[in-house]
Amino acid sequence: MRFILRRLGFYLIAFWASITLNFLLPRFMPGDPVSRMFARTQGKMQPEQIEALRKMLGVDTRPIWEQYVDYMHNILTGQMGVSISRFPTPVTEVISAQIGWTLLLGGTALVIAAVVGNLLGILAAWRRGGAIDSALPPVLVFIGSFPYFWLAMGALYLFGVVLGWFPIRHAFTDGLEPAFTTEFLGDVAAHLVLPALTIVLVSIGGWMLGMRNTMIATNSEDYITMAEAKGLRPGRIMLRYAARNAMLPSVTSFGMGLGFVVGGALLTEVVFAYPGVGYQLLNAVQGLDYPLMQGLFLTITAAVLLANFLVDILYVRLDPRVRSN
Repeated sequence: MRFILRRLGFYLIAFWASITLNFLLPRFMPGDPVSRMFARTQGKMQPEQIEALRKMLGVDTRPIWEQYVDYMHNILTGQMGVSISRFPTPVTEVISAQIGWTLLLGGTALVIAAVVGNLLGILAAWRRGGAIDSALPPVLVFIGSFPYFWLAMGALYLFGVVLGWFPIRHAFTDGLEPAFTTEFLGDVAAHLVLPALTIVLVSIGGWMLGMRNTMIATNSEDYITMAEAKGLRPGRIMLRYAARNAMLPSVTSFGMGLGFVVGGALLTEVVFAYPGVGYQLLNAVQGLDYPLMQGLFLTITAAVLLANFLVDILYVRLDPRVRSN
């Protein structure tokens, strides 16, 4: 319990620091957001519009501590302001409309890459020097060395443009009404294949190598030797004894990956025009939508911290050594 409370305190401090940094960054940049937007509009904004915009963004002439108190109050009450590029839609509504697609894309790719990669790593370590251990690691590392966007563009061109097997953009066909029907879900799945596949191909090698290395170290432990001496079946030793203990580092990696899912595979979403958080973040930067940028940054940070805290709680259950600390 003390371990959980300590970790909770750490994550609360980290969250407060991220909120503070999110507040300070636009104010420490040269000029202010309104001035840069005014320059971009080539002076077409009226003075009263500029003042109203400064007040809405919280960068008016008030002392910075008053702005900070007001900003903290808005964050704690779930008010992140109004999106400029999608005025007058609140930032929270914009994020809530996009985050589901990011969770679908990133979550699907993460689960597939983690499950398949860990299974391949277990088999490769258990049969060291075999076909899986010799052939797959260099191939997957080679594929994983390619940037997301390069692999995404290659898959888009080959399977979408040349072969025409999959859709090439968006999360579902234009004009199709979202609903829990077989037609809509099948269309969403078809649009999901290419972007998810590129993320899986780039990341699966890391999962396999991580599990393989941990399994090799676990296989040399005394309890594995004892299990073999007792005559237990190799499959039971591999899964119940070796893999079960080697999974702990992968749990940490999965928790961190789950948090970063909310950030979205930015470049992959851009290539496929997938309407997730990453694609929305690019639009916010291009449109100088500072409230939306701050809301997205804060959402991503909160997701990473929450995912890591849940992993810490799970660790207490999986590893008895943690409970004694």
